Amino acid sequence: MAETAKPVQVVETGEEHSFTLNEDALTEILLQENVRDRTVVVISVAGAFRKGKSFLLDFFLRYMYSKYVHNKSASEWLGDENEPLTGFSWRGGSERDTTGILMWSDIFLHETPSGEKYAIILMDTQGAFDSQSTVRDCATVFALSTMLSSVQIYNLSQNIQEDDLQHLQLFTEYGRLALADSGKKPFQRLQFLVRDWSFPYEAEYGASGGDVILKRRLEVQDKQHPELQSLRRHITSCFTEIACFLMPHPGLTVATNQKFDGRLADITPEFKQSLKELVPMLLSPANLIPKEINGQKVKARDLVQYFKSYMAIYKGNELPEPKSMLVATAEANNLTAVAAAKDIYTQLMEDVCGGNKPYLNTAHLDSEHNRIKEKALHQFSSKRKMGGEEFSEKYRERLEQDLDDSYVTFKAHNESKNIFKAARTPAVYFAIAVVMYIFSGIFGLVGLYTFANFANLIMGIALLTLATWAYIRYSGELSDFGVRLDEIANLLWENIMKPVYQSCMEKGIQHVATHATEYAISGGASSPSSRSNAAAGSRQLNGKVKRS
Repeated sequence: MAETAKPVQVVETGEEHSFTLNEDALTEILLQENVRDRTVVVISVAGAFRKGKSFLLDFFLRYMYSKYVHNKSASEWLGDENEPLTGFSWRGGSERDTTGILMWSDIFLHETPSGEKYAIILMDTQGAFDSQSTVRDCATVFALSTMLSSVQIYNLSQNIQEDDLQHLQLFTEYGRLALADSGKKPFQRLQFLVRDWSFPYEAEYGASGGDVILKRRLEVQDKQHPELQSLRRHITSCFTEIACFLMPHPGLTVATNQKFDGRLADITPEFKQSLKELVPMLLSPANLIPKEINGQKVKARDLVQYFKSYMAIYKGNELPEPKSMLVATAEANNLTAVAAAKDIYTQLMEDVCGGNKPYLNTAHLDSEHNRIKEKALHQFSSKRKMGGEEFSEKYRERLEQDLDDSYVTFKAHNESKNIFKAARTPAVYFAIAVVMYIFSGIFGLVGLYTFANFANLIMGIALLTLATWAYIRYSGELSDFGVRLDEIANLLWENIMKPVYQSCMEKGIQHVATHATEYAISGGASSPSSRSNAAAGSRQLNGKVKRS
């Protein structure tokens, strides 16, 4: 086992029976470069407290490291008889040890013969029904575990009893509405694991005996009360696959010795034999079940979004309605589609006007934006999503707004490559200095020295500002002040210099047009047709001036 690997608490318990997501820890595990784009296989163990969930998971870890890391043979994975059991924290006694939801920090990687890349995740959960947990706490942890896992192991003691099924119904009630909406079962594999099974003469240890007991417990009979029938139909309708495994007691040393540290030498041969059957049945490469939501496989980066969306619905003081679970799933599903569409838009726009691309004129860039935006929206629409069209429409509208906002950034970046606009600021300040220099000379000639001195002052300020702007651009320092100088230059250009320039141009053009018309009318043109053309040209020029 890797020395640095450890259980990481991704869902933490807080005051007043609240749960919070440790997003930093979760992203650190799931967004690693070699993990983020792999399909996840999530195996989680849940059930009542002090029933050996963490103890069992540590045998899972032994198998995973032996099979997927060290490539040992199938018969060697249990390890040495005197090797202490390490991994997820566990201990004997009657008080709870695990709180919240924990994830093993090592993600085990596997590639199938067909080329599918899997990231295998092991999760441990807070035990249910201890003296410090409310029913809401238990339902929250179990529901989160079931929704996020592809294999949910329901850890039970001695038997599958009616109250176990009732608790399961409560915990999985959130899946009922999702089933009605999508036509698909909301959860994947439910693995009943009955510990300390004491009746091998009725049903033998292992999967075959488990199938016998499971069939008896979930069978719907005509003589049953309608409530019991409904409970069983509900459970079978929530999971795509349900199985059961019966395990023997691990021995009195495990149960009663305070110093027991997990050595195989202290565990009964029957329990070890059951481990050799159970663990490969769940974790061998041929038996891995990828996580799916609404028929689509979930990648590690998508699982982060599902964690956040599911956790968001538990921030209130009341247990959420079943509809909230459906909405949360549909929201996460739509958000992953939005993220994928944004990625396509960003990538294609980078190819068009990224950092190493030349300046594009505005009309061409607008055209490319519209083309790529349509492609991104098509990507969003083509991905299967929960919640229906009406639910997805608001995410489509948000996506359009986000794409338009991104375009503003791309457009500004493209404009920064325009050397003429980049030169606007120095041109404005230099023009002010030249104009003030001319005014200073004129005022000095006519004896208006006060105005001449004021013009010299403005000229000096303009030259100093120009030098400061040049230093900021060269050194990269005082960038905020440089931005302010650019804003002042744009303000002067738009409100003073540009209107004056346009006014002078209009008057000059009108003067030329007037003289051309007078010349044509007075017979300056050599023929009547020439005079007519000159007059028409002057009228057209006047019209352009008025329109501008």
